[in-house]
Amino acid sequence: MPCPLCNLDARPADDIVWQFPHSVALLGPWQYYTGYCILVSRTHAVELFHLPDEVRTAFLEEMTTLTRAIADAFSPRKLNCELLGNQVPHLHWHLFPRGADDPDTLKAVWLALDRADRDESEKKRLQTSALPRSEIVARLRTKLKEMKASEPEA
Repeated sequence: MPCPLCNLDARPADDIVWQFPHSVALLGPWQYYTGYCILVSRTHAVELFHLPDEVRTAFLEEMTTLTRAIADAFSPRKLNCELLGNQVPHLHWHLFPRGADDPDTLKAVWLALDRADRDESEKKRLQTSALPRSEIVARLRTKLKEMKASEPEA
């Protein structure tokens, strides 16, 4: 089967937060964690050590830039950065901002997401933010522009 993260052109443009030289930032579905993004490597690889050194360094720097933008835009209490790939074996970071009002502050986000698989009201709660998705994307793009985040060469 083709890799679902290799064809980012199929994504709605509104979901694309930023296009870095080595990765693409997508706004994730779970906006209870306002600013939650998925940063997808432009290079298909399963593990970080599969990337050439200079690409890996750049990918990690882009992740750091995006987390800084999320923190500046939404002031979370903590940011959880997870590089898993158990379901989709393509390098991608899950960047979860954790707010002070998070009732599961000491638990992994994945426990709530697992509940959402079985409970439609939990799914709706976790997909809902106080801000519209367009405003979340706009705030992140503004911060990234202020930071002069790099973009791919045309």
